[in-house]
Amino acid sequence: MNSEKIELIDKFLKENKGKRKFLQSVEVAINFKGVDFSKQDNRMNLNVVLPNGKGKATGVLVYADNRDMISTATAAGAKVIGAKDVDEISHNKEKMRELLDYTSLAEPALMSVVAKSLGSFLGPKGRMPKPLTLSNAKETINNVAKSVNIATRGKFLPTVHCVVGSESMETNQIAENIDSVMKAVSDSAGNQNIKSVYIKLSMSPPVRLV
Repeated sequence: MNSEKIELIDKFLKENKGKRKFLQSVEVAINFKGVDFSKQDNRMNLNVVLPNGKGKATGVLVYADNRDMISTATAAGAKVIGAKDVDEISHNKEKMRELLDYTSLAEPALMSVVAKSLGSFLGPKGRMPKPLTLSNAKETINNVAKSVNIATRGKFLPTVHCVVGSESMETNQIAENIDSVMKAVSDSAGNQNIKSVYIKLSMSPPVRLV
């Protein structure tokens, strides 16, 4: 990212941060041109690891029964739910809603258990767990805590948006995160098809970046 855009981000943050009683997220919205999102092949569903994280704690949930997996997940700061608890949660609407606060992973043996009991609730919301193997569990959990999903939300909506940090982060950290997101989106849709990019805080007006 060039110095002019970094200065724009810095000015935007100084003018808008600290105006709410909570830590606001920094978000970007990317608008496209010349892409027909009604076609399945053109729809976007990307997972991007932000090099500097999100600037706030992100909950990670691991469905696991394996003792070593439980130990590794707990040490990495993840919440762990075993198979015996999944059915109970599926009959409790409040506990089911709490699952939406987490990005979830599951050891392979529990993928079908979660799908059977919670698939009808988590599936439509795009919150089904991804498989997790013990060999790279720690690294995966750490990456998930720093990752964002970039996905089109409708057949005819030529836009995507995602979090790229929080107002507590340094300007250069946010700029690096935005660069990672833009590279992933450009590689997927083509830089020539990006019409505009806006940056905003959770409760601020947007400012055009590109």
